[in-house]
Amino acid sequence: MRYKLDIKKDDTVVVISGNDKGKRGKVTAVSPEEGKVIVSGVHIVHKHLKPKRQGDTGGIVEVEGAIYASKVQLYCPKCERGVRIRHKIEEGKGGKSVKYRVCAKCGSKL
Repeated sequence: MRYKLDIKKDDTVVVISGNDKGKRGKVTAVSPEEGKVIVSGVHIVHKHLKPKRQGDTGGIVEVEGAIYASKVQLYCPKCERGVRIRHKIEEGKGGKSVKYRVCAKCGSKL
């Protein structure tokens, strides 16, 4: 199933629940098929790597794990907190309509 996510790559988000609650970070990857996002500095997991070739070293590496998109909110710099978003459509150049995201609380463009 493909999920409709309002969170895009390079957005700043705030984690709203879980062990990393309150942490803020930038979205590095989005997976609409799973409904998950990867946020830098959040949900650090240990990955055990086996050496691939002779001479390579294996070991335990820390990487960011995916978390459900429902557990993060978009960060509004004006409100300085995680907020819900709304979509606005305006007339652009040449009669084309432009859709963008706005903060539900203060109305600023995100």
